[in-house]
Amino acid sequence: MSNPSKILSVDDSKTIQRIIANASKVLDLETLTADNGKVALDVLEENSKDIALILLDWNMPVMSGLDVLKAVKQNPAWKHIPVMMVTTQAAKADMTEALQEGASNYLAKPFEQEDLVIKIMECLNNTMM
Repeated sequence: MSNPSKILSVDDSKTIQRIIANASKVLDLETLTADNGKVALDVLEENSKDIALILLDWNMPVMSGLDVLKAVKQNPAWKHIPVMMVTTQAAKADMTEALQEGASNYLAKPFEQEDLVIKIMECLNNTMM
């Protein structure tokens, strides 16, 4: 069985999805995308064994990022996949809540692509040790 080599980018912004895809390419990772939480869970259902990391926006239509995070961490097949919140929700209380729910890392928008690459590497290195 091969190592997971894909990042799931869950964001309703096509611009953010493009930035994440570019950062993933730098790291030689493929990107899967979902523009809301419901679609993200469907993508996970089909591809969970290939997903190394989930980058998750908080504010989305249909299902919030926090609800997706909870669903991922409650599912035995997915709970090992690290989740990084990538969101405008930058209040300390929000960050704390996401981390308590199982998020591995947090990146506030707007951000530089270099910062995103560093955070992705941190998340992936923590899971591969």
